Amino acid sequence: MKKNNQIWAFIPARSGSKGVTNKNIKQLDGHPLLAWSIKACQKSRRIDRIFVSTDSSKYAKIAKQYGAEVPYLRSKSISGDNSSDLEWFKELIKKLKMNEIIPKFFAHVRPTTPLRDPKIIDTAVNLLIKNKSATSLRSVHEMSETAYKCFEINKNEFLQPLGGINVSKKKSNVSRQLLPKTYAANGYIDIIKYDTIFKKNDIHGDKILSMITPHISEIDTVDDFEYIKYQSKKLKKIKKNLFN
Repeated sequence: MKKNNQIWAFIPARSGSKGVTNKNIKQLDGHPLLAWSIKACQKSRRIDRIFVSTDSSKYAKIAKQYGAEVPYLRSKSISGDNSSDLEWFKELIKKLKMNEIIPKFFAHVRPTTPLRDPKIIDTAVNLLIKNKSATSLRSVHEMSETAYKCFEINKNEFLQPLGGINVSKKKSNVSRQLLPKTYAANGYIDIIKYDTIFKKNDIHGDKILSMITPHISEIDTVDDFEYIKYQSKKLKKIKKNLFN
């Protein structure tokens, strides 16, 4: 199958959010949350086309109003709480393959991370294209507290290291400056390879290139919406860049 050299952005926007009803179209400073990601992609110099994957005709209408393409509505069977990114990625690509020459690379742009700098999207695209051995790229930021100091609570209500990993008590109690830095995936931007999806049947693969970004707020709860509004200076700056 022929592949073109364009970069297409895929934005997931299912309608069944449990934490915040209709989260992906909830207003953030005058625009639906979904629109912030669409506009960031439009401002990017590397993104050629923007597709929204949604199971809602209402969401689709809003996405189109802001300039995204919505070629079909996502299947309900892959729009639940436990549905994976791999499922809707595959479905969208297969639908598009019927009429299009598909790119080698896709930008995965989540609506729940609205305050993006489009230049960072461009940097991410360029990094993965240059790295031939990587299977994908994920954005991360340094955790304020190293994960070596994190615990789970087991069935007996006792603390244990994450995943039962054998981390000594001494190591978990030392100064954080003496422990390795750890990083959290933050949803700023992921770049996905076509071949990783269809040859490895995986969204990221086993050689994930890292890109360290500034800390960015993710929105999953009502409190997250309120917190991001408190970042008024940053919010206004990003809004001016994206919507003017």
